Amino acid sequence: MSLLGGRELPEAQARALRKARTLEWAVLAYTAGTIVLVALVMGNSQAMQTAWVEDILSTIPQLAFLAALPFVRRAATAKHPYGYHRAMGVGHLVAAVALLAVGANLCFEAISGLVKQEHPPIGTMQVFGVTLWQGWLMIAVMAVIMIPPFFYGRAKMKLAKQLHNKLLYADADMAQADWTTNAGSIVGVLGIGLGIWWLDGAAALFISAGILWDGLKNTRASVLDLMDMRATTYDQSEPDPVHEQVDELLRGLGWVRDAASRIRDEGQVFHVEAYVVPKRAKVKVTDVDRAVAAVQALDWRVHDVSVSIVQELDLPEQQEERQERRRRGSR
Repeated sequence: MSLLGGRELPEAQARALRKARTLEWAVLAYTAGTIVLVALVMGNSQAMQTAWVEDILSTIPQLAFLAALPFVRRAATAKHPYGYHRAMGVGHLVAAVALLAVGANLCFEAISGLVKQEHPPIGTMQVFGVTLWQGWLMIAVMAVIMIPPFFYGRAKMKLAKQLHNKLLYADADMAQADWTTNAGSIVGVLGIGLGIWWLDGAAALFISAGILWDGLKNTRASVLDLMDMRATTYDQSEPDPVHEQVDELLRGLGWVRDAASRIRDEGQVFHVEAYVVPKRAKVKVTDVDRAVAAVQALDWRVHDVSVSIVQELDLPEQQEERQERRRRGSR
């Protein structure tokens, strides 16, 4: 049984959650192997060292997801009446800030190396009694580890959509872009081999700028979610369609004259506050209960629903509409 907020998930989402957890553990094990492998061959290349740090940083969203998972399963309590769903948002913010801080530091170091005109040497290594330029080993390692992120990044993206999980989406987005890090490090190593000393520093700057961008993008996304921005799709590209669905459903009830709602994204689930203007002065409690049940049945993500009876809608949307009408009238 898979729970979210103390409630059983639909079978499709329960299966997706189990797959996500298994995949994260598997990718963590794989990443640990790549971290050790890159550490053995990276030498003095700044691009390789930056790629190695990026590999380490890529484990933070994975660890944050796995750490938040036990919390979001818990039911609401008197101390936490809205449950523990925000744990995913907190994990998203922690991972994003770590990327932002380390990315900024790596950018500074890359720029400093270019300004100082540092010339990183790459020596030779003995492999089974054969002397090889270490750069060939670096390139071979980075070329091999470039491939798997294509596949597990796409798998994570699919699961993030099914689970409406923005932390998992951020992890998947980073994984899908990981090939640029590996390609950049290969270019840097080749630059050293060809005597183009600055190419290694430029590649390091390119990789660190990608880390910094991921940090900025995800910090913004996580902060907006924690500030209760209007509920959006898992990739924050547009308002979530469930908002319009809730309003249309309520307006379609026989006893309702008008309705509007506010939806708070708690992480993977929604808290809906609906405001209804009735057609009649007296409204039955059973009518309200049926409205709550109908809204909850709309989407598995709708966990908590409250329906308030009001004489007039006074949500921000209506206030903005009235202000706009007044501005037009004053012209």
